[in-house]
Amino acid sequence: MIMIPVAGPSITQKEIDYVIDAVTNAWYENANMYHERFEQTFHNYIGTEYSIALPSCTSALHLSLLAMGIGPGDEVIIPDCTWIATAAPISYVGATPVFADIDKNTWCLSEESLQECITSHTKAVIPVDLYGGMPDYRAISEIAHDHDMVVIEDAAEAIGSEYNGKKAGSFGLTGCFSFHGSKTLTTGEGGMLVTEDKAVYDRAQFLRDHGRIPGDVSFRNREVGYKYKMSSMQAALGLAQLERVNELVDRKREIFGWYREELGNIQGIQLNAELTGVKNSYWMSSVVFDPSLQCPKEKILKAFGEAGIGCRPFFSPLSSLPAYEGTILARMAAERNKNAYAIGPYGINLPCSMRLTREEAGYVSEILRGVIGIV
Repeated sequence: MIMIPVAGPSITQKEIDYVIDAVTNAWYENANMYHERFEQTFHNYIGTEYSIALPSCTSALHLSLLAMGIGPGDEVIIPDCTWIATAAPISYVGATPVFADIDKNTWCLSEESLQECITSHTKAVIPVDLYGGMPDYRAISEIAHDHDMVVIEDAAEAIGSEYNGKKAGSFGLTGCFSFHGSKTLTTGEGGMLVTEDKAVYDRAQFLRDHGRIPGDVSFRNREVGYKYKMSSMQAALGLAQLERVNELVDRKREIFGWYREELGNIQGIQLNAELTGVKNSYWMSSVVFDPSLQCPKEKILKAFGEAGIGCRPFFSPLSSLPAYEGTILARMAAERNKNAYAIGPYGINLPCSMRLTREEAGYVSEILRGVIGIV
């Protein structure tokens, strides 16, 4: 029985009141009242001009690629260690995902590997702000500019993170967020697309409502589009959470601080990085073990399960998944991406739900130290 969950939200009376109000009043002429408030407050927080509330980060990535005209024959570079939702929308539009290596410190896209993966077919790169960390956006932006690539930022896990004073989600032509129930800011399920570009915004708005011009009441669709909308109740929940975002991010950083106190001085383990100029929101507090400790993630997962502790494995390289088995690009990535294949098998995400206590973090750390043989 799992007694300490790996993730979960902080819900207060504010969220409950907003959702009840949406259920009661967000109909008829008020149908979009919470969508409009949530979107405006969100893009003001990120520092962009436009935002679109959506059912998932996956849909935000999908709409981004569509709005930029990326399709068959195009290649899109992504880091090898991330959730498949970063890669799947590339396949949705008929383009090809190219798996680049990750940086050994940040666990995010390596700018050196990005450079190595560029071909004449490369049209975009999707850096991922993994577990709340941030890649070197200065270097990535320069490479993208030099090679006429667009940047789509996958900030699904990084609400509240910053790079040189700018919020995660503001570094690409679009930024894409997740509000899954495990995320720091949640709507249960949901996502957001943000952008500074009016043309991209208008195209995404058009495509997300079955190819219908916003405001159209004649039901004469111009193209075959998609049904990518968020409910009023989700938007109300998201708005309440957003009004507490600093509190939520501070809580995640506090939890990581507990693990840093408990585990930060142990030789052979690596915790989430926070390099100079970066503010890490630590969606997940993660640990990567040196192979010399002989602690593959499966061993830790088993021990934690027996101790009633929920945890998650570090993402395996996408190129190692059955979904991409046998492809030429997967074989090339497996040979090239030394960091992804060295880190992926030896990492876990520790419990970091919003209700975690200091005592529970100590218990988790005690069990972990016992598994690796450090008392």
